[in-house]
Amino acid sequence: MSITLIKAPFRADHVGSLLRPQHLLEAKVSFKNGEISAEELREIELAEVRRIVDKQIEIGLKAVTDGEFRRHWWHTDFMENLLGVEGYTPEKGYKFSKMETEKHDVRAIGKVAFNPEHPFIAHAKDLVEIAGDRAVAKVTIPSPNQFFNAGIINPEIYSDWEEFAKDIIEAYRQTIKAFYEVGVRYLQLDDVYIAGLSAPALPFSDAKYTREYLIDLALRVINGVLEDKPEDLFVTTHLCRGNYKSDYAFSGSYDIIAPTLLNKEKVDGFFLEFDDERSGTFEPLKYIPQGSEGPRVVLGVFTSKFPELEDKEEIKNRIKEASKYVPLEQLCISPQCGFASTHHGNNLTEEEQWEKLKLIVEVSKEVWG
Repeated sequence: MSITLIKAPFRADHVGSLLRPQHLLEAKVSFKNGEISAEELREIELAEVRRIVDKQIEIGLKAVTDGEFRRHWWHTDFMENLLGVEGYTPEKGYKFSKMETEKHDVRAIGKVAFNPEHPFIAHAKDLVEIAGDRAVAKVTIPSPNQFFNAGIINPEIYSDWEEFAKDIIEAYRQTIKAFYEVGVRYLQLDDVYIAGLSAPALPFSDAKYTREYLIDLALRVINGVLEDKPEDLFVTTHLCRGNYKSDYAFSGSYDIIAPTLLNKEKVDGFFLEFDDERSGTFEPLKYIPQGSEGPRVVLGVFTSKFPELEDKEEIKNRIKEASKYVPLEQLCISPQCGFASTHHGNNLTEEEQWEKLKLIVEVSKEVWG
């Protein structure tokens, strides 16, 4: 049974994905090749999830994830398992600053709807049971706004994005209810799309819509999904500028989206990237509602892309700088993104990953006690 949450996100938190061990990757290949059964693969996956949950608890994290070990990509595995959506191989991968990704994407092939047999529900139940009363089970899924990337909507089924949005909102509402029923009390919505709305050149959108309309729609979609969420379910959103083999997709501060999305999203916390100069300044944080009812802001001032450990004093100075815009009691810290948003992983070792997370826990204790 999941423990009762006091307040999430936590002072020391992490985005979710962890580096996959080589034998787990090999097991997935063996399953694909018909060399092991689905049940054999599941047992291997569960053994690894148990191991990393124990490790997260050992280093002092209060929220634990399954490392996203049972998916290939941070977003497509969830999206293509909703009804009316399929995964496929496009002509090109996503364009990142130094490379093009592996070719995989999703598209709507029917009316999008909740799937009561969605595998992530069983995965969430497993995580809740493994964590038990030792830690809070945190489940991560792509934001509903990821469906508004150009190319996903099917114009033969949906006449416009308003009609599409209604089905996406309802599908997510029902999915979140299913997560809640299996014990999930901490859910994170990962959102590259919203971060992209603040980039100088919109990286994913359909040119026929203005930036202003897309920002407004993104807000309505998130708040629509969360309109009837239970009071004891904590929901955060993570705004990411891309994370693939230690590369990024785009740059841009949060200035453009902050007055609307950071100010009006009805989430309990924001995970925001602030690990390098691409992120801009902390000034957009001034739009975050303040006070005991305001959302917590998780400063992604550590990088998951590289193994070098951050300097403690420099991090503390950055926290102090951010507290000029948001009170210290509303702040938390984490890496700017996961360590393996896809099965490929970033360019560091598992031990270096754990050392990075240990440092985050240490700094949080020194700052907040």
